Amino acid sequence: MSFPLVALGNPLLDLQIDTTTEVLDKYGLKANDAILVEEKHMPVFEEVLANPDKKIVAGGAAQNAARGAQYILPENSVVYFGSVGKDKYSELLLEANAKAGVKTLYQFQDKYETGKCAALITGHNRSLATDLAAANHFTPDHLKKPENWEYVEKAKFFYIGGFHLTVSPEAIYTLGQHAADNNKDFSLNLSAPFIPEFFKDVLDKSITFANYVIGNETEAAAYAKSHSLETEDLTEIAKYIAKEPRVNEKKNRTVIITHGLEPTIVVTYDAAADSFTVNEYPVHPLEASKIADTNGAGDAFAGGLLAGLVAGDEISAAVDKGQWLAKLSIQEVGPSFPYPKQTYSA
Repeated sequence: MSFPLVALGNPLLDLQIDTTTEVLDKYGLKANDAILVEEKHMPVFEEVLANPDKKIVAGGAAQNAARGAQYILPENSVVYFGSVGKDKYSELLLEANAKAGVKTLYQFQDKYETGKCAALITGHNRSLATDLAAANHFTPDHLKKPENWEYVEKAKFFYIGGFHLTVSPEAIYTLGQHAADNNKDFSLNLSAPFIPEFFKDVLDKSITFANYVIGNETEAAAYAKSHSLETEDLTEIAKYIAKEPRVNEKKNRTVIITHGLEPTIVVTYDAAADSFTVNEYPVHPLEASKIADTNGAGDAFAGGLLAGLVAGDEISAAVDKGQWLAKLSIQEVGPSFPYPKQTYSA
């Protein structure tokens, strides 16, 4: 049992409802955005829980991506780390991961309940409001327990959900340094506009370990703004990220930017040649009538991409797996995938 992929993130239970822009306005939320809640946002959870049509789905961006990668990869391929409470909600998350075949190594908290995310769906848009709770209390020593660290040592690929940059930078740096020291692959998702806006320094240090950086157009725009880049061109932003310093200079850095229905942009910087390779890959078409919701689409893309990279695919094939899995996910409710499993074919 090799478990080549280790993922680290914030485990959350998604409380999902279909709603209106008026509800978003009431709580100061935006469509297609993700925030950490403040006190003024807390009543949104009561409103969602009171909704008789609410859907409760296992969530957390990196956890979704981990399940997505395992959906494609052979058995015993993915290990997931995060922090949860000792409650019925973490039991639901464990069940979802077990069904997906993900090896779950949670850090359990006695004083905090499992984190939750209100996923407010308006049409094909989603707004995510997160109360991290127990997820905010992950510590690096959990990684370093001998029974856990052996999975780190045996892994060849690491994936960090950007939301975890607000929780335990030291845990990220620990995995990043291990990857660099052992010439392993390390990937990072920008995850939300507020990450480059408010956690710039942590993001910049985390990127030094990464040879794969994933994001979407709004996250790329926020990165450009926070780094005072005088451009809104996604390819130019990707080039800037790709050329940032690297701890492991043996590996080039590839930046993958998704853009809704627009082609996915992939930029790789070859440091030795001081040159960029730029490609664009059209997304898989899907009739609008078949879309259930887009909550988790980006996580599904990341999961499929990771599955391809872990399997040793060329970047073009890995991106195609990401787009294929995202297409499957948006036909399901929340960040989910169809069962029985469908098999990827190019």
